[in-house]
Amino acid sequence: MTDHDSQRNTRHKKAMQKLKSHVDEKVAAADEERGLMLVFTGNGKGKTTAAWGTVTRALGYGYRVAVVQFIKGLWECGEREKLMADDNLEVAIMATGFTWDTQNRESDTAACLEVWEQAERMLADPEVYLVVLDEITYMLKFGYLDIKRVRNALNNRPAEQTVIITGRNAHRELVEMADTVTEMNEVKHGFNNGLKARRGIDF
Repeated sequence: MTDHDSQRNTRHKKAMQKLKSHVDEKVAAADEERGLMLVFTGNGKGKTTAAWGTVTRALGYGYRVAVVQFIKGLWECGEREKLMADDNLEVAIMATGFTWDTQNRESDTAACLEVWEQAERMLADPEVYLVVLDEITYMLKFGYLDIKRVRNALNNRPAEQTVIITGRNAHRELVEMADTVTEMNEVKHGFNNGLKARRGIDF
């Protein structure tokens, strides 16, 4: 080993020791344990996919999970099809699918409120470890749901329950309430260049 290699190894070891010390301090400081509120937002692809990944993780540990799909529920969903065999998973779907297809505010609002009542039940159930409110941000943006009603349900949920909210343009109050907010930024998307969504990859 050359002197240069030895110096590089020494510098690397010091850097890793410093990093480990920093991580250890963070772990030691994180002493509060409760359910979380996560928001996956932004214009980039992967918000719902990330939520389903967490659903899979929770089911893997035997926890009860509830998912409410407000927009894409009538679409094929590979994750949903695979996981529905698990008795610990409950899925509620807004009957109208894409609101820009129906273009009927009255029926869309009614469908939203109907599935939201199921969401409120899930959010009040202490046996449900994880609740996913997929694409609920659109319901608030379009005025189908009242932010006060949503905020009340979130604030009064069981202490051990985690909630994941997905969708673009997350309401500022949801962002403020959240423990963790992840914004997915679109750098490039094949759809904008004429590529169709691919079964088993995009849905």
